[in-house]
Amino acid sequence: MKGNYCFADIPVEITSVHEAVHRMCGEYRTDAVPLAHICTTEKDIAAERDYSKAQDRREGRTPGEFPDSYLETLAVYRKLAELMIGQDTLLMHGSAVAVDGQGYLFTARSGTGKSTHTQLWKAYFGERAVIVNDDKPLVKITADGVRIYGTPWDGKHHRSCNLSVPLRAVCVLTRAAENQIVPLSRAEAYPLLMQQTYRPQGAENTAKLLTLLDRLTRQTGLYRLGCNREITAAVTAYEGMRGEDI
Repeated sequence: MKGNYCFADIPVEITSVHEAVHRMCGEYRTDAVPLAHICTTEKDIAAERDYSKAQDRREGRTPGEFPDSYLETLAVYRKLAELMIGQDTLLMHGSAVAVDGQGYLFTARSGTGKSTHTQLWKAYFGERAVIVNDDKPLVKITADGVRIYGTPWDGKHHRSCNLSVPLRAVCVLTRAAENQIVPLSRAEAYPLLMQQTYRPQGAENTAKLLTLLDRLTRQTGLYRLGCNREITAAVTAYEGMRGEDI
């Protein structure tokens, strides 16, 4: 099965075994001539199954059983992340929200509360706020600035849309009883962002990843937010990253 889709302004042809990935990527269909190609096979699906089970064992969970069609969507995501490195684009683990056309990316380990926090932005700002992607957005770093893009890999709540906005700031999220936001230095932010960025295979792409992270930390605001689950956390975060009152 084949289909053409556009991710972070790059038209990509996807050839798959199962239809599921094409249904998932439907909002990203394009008539543009593909500049890149992704092809998945039964071997890729088997590799994803082995990877998933190994990860479950490392984290002390009973290995899960997933249908081949779902595992293939993960294989496509992995191949897309590798491809995008060559397009100056990172696939990051985080929840991205836009307010008034400006993007803010919250990143942290799973279970910290990224999705909960960006939902507070939706509750507070209403229609001014849009969830760009709730799990795996793409971040493109160019000489003209940094933009963040939605993808169909959008987490268990499936919150995302096919749009891009300038990325104003990246914020590392932590839990706290009281809301407080502070700037992060590049030295502090770099290893934290490295942990939440897709790590490619091979020395060449790994070197490119390090270069892109360095550029990202130079071109965007960097913050750490300690927050609770009250709606005032969204106000604290926004005001801290905007540097001005709402």
